[in-house]
Amino acid sequence: MCGNPALDFAATLRARRSVRFEMFVSPDRLDAWYLESGVVDAVSPSQDSDVEQAIGVREAVYALATNRRLGEPYDTEALTALNDAARRPPATPQLTPAGRWTAATPEQALSTVARHAVELLSGPDVPLIKECGNPECTRIYIDRSREMRRQWCGMESCGNKIKAAAYRARKRQAQPAETV
Repeated sequence: MCGNPALDFAATLRARRSVRFEMFVSPDRLDAWYLESGVVDAVSPSQDSDVEQAIGVREAVYALATNRRLGEPYDTEALTALNDAARRPPATPQLTPAGRWTAATPEQALSTVARHAVELLSGPDVPLIKECGNPECTRIYIDRSREMRRQWCGMESCGNKIKAAAYRARKRQAQPAETV
C-alpha cells in the first residue's frame, strides 16, 4: 500500500490532523496487523505493553520519515526509539517443506518493522518518500510512478475522493445562477 512495511506500520494511525483513527486498540489488533502485513506468518500473543511499545515505534517511524521527507534533522527521541527496536533480534524466516515460514514474538516482529524503517530511511528510496495530498490523510508513501507525480496514497482511498469533490465543485460553478 505505502510501498514499505514500515510506512504501512506508520499508517496505522490515520487522519493525524483531524479525527484520529487508531488501529492498535488492543493486542489482538497489533497481532492481526503483523500477520496481515506479511511481516510474519505467525506471532505469539501480544500484551498491552507490546502495543505501547509498537505505538512508540510507529510514531518514531512517522516522525523520522517526515523529517527525511522535509529535509529536516532527525528527531533525536524518535531516532532512539527506532534504533532501540531495531537492535533487538528480528523475526527469522525458516525454510520448510511448504516454503518460507516466519514465526515471531511481538518483540521480534517489531524489530523487523524497525529494520525495514532503517533500510528505507538510509537507502535509495528516500527521494521517493511523499505524503498524501489529501489534507485529511497523513499517509506517507513511496512514489514509484513513472514521472514521480503521484499525489495520493492511493486512488481507491484518497485519489477518487479528491477527484470526485473537485468534479462536483466544477459542476456547481458551471451551473448558471437561477434568476427569480
